Amino acid sequence: MADKVLTGNRLGDGIAVWLDAAGNWTENLQDALVARHAEAVQSLEEIGKRDFAANLVLDVNVIDVAEVNGKIRPLRLRERIRAEGPTMVYADGYKAADPDFIAA
Repeated sequence: MADKVLTGNRLGDGIAVWLDAAGNWTENLQDALVARHAEAVQSLEEIGKRDFAANLVLDVNVIDVAEVNGKIRPLRLRERIRAEGPTMVYADGYKAADPDFIAA
């Protein structure tokens, strides 16, 4: 089984967020709680349903990740882009994603 984290989008502004070990939603993937066994994944799913029902987050998903060079890295390209930001500079205050992190 691949390691997994819980992700969603914050309801107020749509920003991608990840659940951390304290049960808070963080904008930093590297702070996410990593589930390494089935029971932990089930807990993430239950928390996701609860926080979705409480209108804290939407588009809640448990995603596959791996630790690469000490960093949590989503296995799917879509999730790497969500974690790092856009693939190009598009607005003040937003930098382009690290191409090494996005690369397959």
